[in-house]
Amino acid sequence: MKIEQLYTKCLAEATYYVESEGEVVIIDPLRETAPYIAMANADNARIKYIFLTHFHADFVSGHVDLARETGATIVYGPSATANFDFHVGQDNEEFKIGAITLKLLHTPGHTLESSSFLLFDEAGKEQCLFSGDALFIGDVGRPDLAVSSLVTKEELAAKLYHSLRDVIVKLPDNIIIYPNHGKGSACGKNMSNETFDTLGNQKKVNYALNPKLSKEEFVEQVLDGLTVPPQYFPKNAMMNKVVNTPISEILTKGLTAITAEHYQHYLAIKDVLFLDVRSPEEFTTKHIINSVFIGLDGTFSPWVGELIENINQRIILITPVGREEEAITRLSRIGYDNVLGYIKGGVDTWEKEGLKVNKLNTIVVNDNKLLDESCSFLDVRRIGEFNENSLKYTKHLPLSHIYLADKELDKNRAQYVYCAGGYRSVIAISILNRLGFNKLINIEGGFSEIKSSSKIPLKECRRNCPTCACSD
Repeated sequence: MKIEQLYTKCLAEATYYVESEGEVVIIDPLRETAPYIAMANADNARIKYIFLTHFHADFVSGHVDLARETGATIVYGPSATANFDFHVGQDNEEFKIGAITLKLLHTPGHTLESSSFLLFDEAGKEQCLFSGDALFIGDVGRPDLAVSSLVTKEELAAKLYHSLRDVIVKLPDNIIIYPNHGKGSACGKNMSNETFDTLGNQKKVNYALNPKLSKEEFVEQVLDGLTVPPQYFPKNAMMNKVVNTPISEILTKGLTAITAEHYQHYLAIKDVLFLDVRSPEEFTTKHIINSVFIGLDGTFSPWVGELIENINQRIILITPVGREEEAITRLSRIGYDNVLGYIKGGVDTWEKEGLKVNKLNTIVVNDNKLLDESCSFLDVRRIGEFNENSLKYTKHLPLSHIYLADKELDKNRAQYVYCAGGYRSVIAISILNRLGFNKLINIEGGFSEIKSSSKIPLKECRRNCPTCACSD
């Protein structure tokens, strides 16, 4: 028996490859199919089943493509409906994979069809639970993503309470919990850095498994503090219920090299977005005018989904050499399939053709200009980061709310922009430039550099936080 957790940090998502005696099940696959097929081929095995713990909202799965390419059977839990062929699993139904067995346990709450899969080894002993979004390490799945006219978030939270109390916590303490997500995913609010743990330890440390919590208290705590889901979540959930464009076709179209003689043609296409996925430093130095920066070497896919509202947006990429396929694949994982191609030769070739480029204005933290109390600072970090520690005089507009800038900011006033380290501030400036904000200066190194400076005053903190070393 082989169990491999395939963890994708950008999405904080875990897919599982389980093999026994030449048969394989893939649990919660991402959009691309080639890695799973290659793994099975290396084991001289065939993919027999594709298990989906639920209809995912934060990424688009490649289950339909994978089933078509391998002949595997797609399995969802009770009440699931979709417009492709799949097996509707029943509570306690068992599936044989070589010499092992996986039992479907219906664990609704995150969604109505949400199910977990309990693995029994060759000797018939419970080994692990693939818990999907029902149970995370340190948290549980948020119950507000599958709300409809038929069910409220409170009702889903109550179902999750019973799934945990009546099903999961009754399993042996020594089984391993393998969830679908880890820290950083918007599918929960308090996930651990760990990506697996024993059920017994989770009973000790996971607030949601506290046996003293009543159902009413559980519902209240699980719903407390939930942020608005990213705008692409319901779109991805719908895509997971239909047959989408095969990933092979998306890659073929996206890998079109747009050469210099065709630049003007693509510039003339209405509503094309030039998406620059290089490093913040490269974008700062030189970029195509009106392009948007979201770098591959950051939380790329979630920020694309958060900030590019139209999931069918026509996109032309500016990529680091050799990372074109990576960019297209990572966009497809969240349903952004309409990549027309990439700029061959990049920004330098674009500039040689006499087309417009730009650069960002920057400033270092030890520049005395930042000491002027008339300076206008813009903090684009998340609300939790801002509340923990910030500058004494600053405007807060989280990157996720950057399109509110017209109501919140003055276009005629210079703004010194910062985030934690410089990635999000460059994203923010690239979008604000497109909105007509042209007096923006990026603070190099962001708040991490600002904190190291004794010159720039920080906001007084009265919470005795170890992170800001305040004394009051």
